[in-house]
Amino acid sequence: MQGSLYIISAPSGAGKTSLVTKLLAQDQHIQVSVSTTTRAMRQGEEDGVNYHFLSIEDFQVKIKNNDFLEHAQVFDNFYGTSKTSVEAELATGKDVILEIDWQGAQQVRKLIPSAIGIFILPPSLPELERRLTGRGTDSQEIIDGRMKEAVSEIEHYSEFDYLIINNHFETALAELYTIFKANRLSLASQVAAHQSLISELTQ
Repeated sequence: MQGSLYIISAPSGAGKTSLVTKLLAQDQHIQVSVSTTTRAMRQGEEDGVNYHFLSIEDFQVKIKNNDFLEHAQVFDNFYGTSKTSVEAELATGKDVILEIDWQGAQQVRKLIPSAIGIFILPPSLPELERRLTGRGTDSQEIIDGRMKEAVSEIEHYSEFDYLIINNHFETALAELYTIFKANRLSLASQVAAHQSLISELTQ
């Protein structure tokens, strides 16, 4: 049975990474696709676990060969999602999550229209700023830039299939998991998973 492809997007600080981490811990049939990048490997990172690390030259060859579902340049580095890797992961029957922004989501949907989009919103802009400030890792100038970027990203919420407002973490996690569970119970998914039973019952 083929797994389903999910795109999860959110502005920085909305809690996307924390939600996805918890989701993976409670469902072994879900995994996150490992992105490809040209940036240098940082201490503690592992090739194939955190990212697939490539040279700029090799990355550009993959672009020419249409090997990416989506790709983008962020400052001096390139990031992308391998088409071959995602297809192989889906073929194992696992649901695959792409944690990408709305621009990457647009690219993916052109190639895989069946991809299920989920957008995560903060409960308010003041709360989003409080969360970003609470990290204690960025200057006010960086936080102001992230807030401006967040407003721009939020404008694209309507391009997605599902909308989750992360006000209370456990509620948002339950809602996120419900989307995955419900999709597995769709007619197409159930027919694919139980072909022999359905054939027997409908003889």
